[in-house]
Amino acid sequence: MMLVGLTYGTILVVVEINHIQNLSKIFTISSLSTSSMFKNKCFRISLILSLVFLSCGFALLHYGLVEYGIAFFVLLPVVVGFSIGALPSKGWSVFGLCVTLVCMVTGMIMLGLEGAVCGFMVLGILLPLLFLGSVIGHLVMQLGEGKGTTDLKILVAPFLLFLFAAPIENVLTESPEVVEAKTEIILPYTPDEVFDAIKSVDTLDVPRSFLMQIGLPVPHKCILEKEEVGAQRTCYFDGGQIKEEVTAYEKGKVLQMIVTDYQLTGRKWLGFKDAIYLFEELPGNKTKLTRITTYTSELKPRLYWQPLEEMGIQQEHDYVFRNLQKDLANTYSR
Repeated sequence: MMLVGLTYGTILVVVEINHIQNLSKIFTISSLSTSSMFKNKCFRISLILSLVFLSCGFALLHYGLVEYGIAFFVLLPVVVGFSIGALPSKGWSVFGLCVTLVCMVTGMIMLGLEGAVCGFMVLGILLPLLFLGSVIGHLVMQLGEGKGTTDLKILVAPFLLFLFAAPIENVLTESPEVVEAKTEIILPYTPDEVFDAIKSVDTLDVPRSFLMQIGLPVPHKCILEKEEVGAQRTCYFDGGQIKEEVTAYEKGKVLQMIVTDYQLTGRKWLGFKDAIYLFEELPGNKTKLTRITTYTSELKPRLYWQPLEEMGIQQEHDYVFRNLQKDLANTYSR
């Protein structure tokens, strides 16, 4: 879904550029020099407006004045796109916006504010909505004299709509609901054998998935201090750690923890609640292992974000399961 959003948004932007203006007349080799870019008024306005609008949005988000919601992820990109689409030179305007997006996403990743995966996921929703806003801006200008405008009063006015809507959303936002992500696997080992192998893991070192290679947190080990209810279990990641307290401990049946603290790069919008392992005995000395993660998320719209969140969590589950299979095979030689 993330790749579809990115591809779709990119295609739409390219189609809009080609439809409105012949880029071969704009982006010649000579015109792409730094001095030429900044001599173009539309490029300068696009670069400054998109940088100011998006930076203000992220600043308001950082200080808790804006939610991770519809105003930020939907209204803001539409507003930015509207202002870009209202400019006369569509090619230079889009180019200025692209420079801003590349700089901002790269900066957030390099500063550790967000991981690369989160950056790509954000682009997946931003690009189509930026395009939508640019189409609306272009059509509104066509209703007038049929030309774009560089009048800052007109270009800045849509941003006021975002500033007005964001506080209203803050007031109306309800507490995030608890979401459950579940993964199952059948293993040719008894419940007790599987339980002993998963309760505490010294090293996780199986091949990483694609998302893990580009920034999804990778677990390295999970240490259980005591085999009893109330004990602390700590899982260490390359981007931090998750601390858990055991709330149910029945060998071969259930291992349940509540998350007491977590420190992972860029995960302030995600609230981990429970980590649960369920062990079901099957005929032939087999076990169905079920891994359940419950969490809350402030990200909206949920239609876009929830499938991506579940995909990321399930890849974590799969990584742990593949390491578990390796450990069991090494221990019992089956």
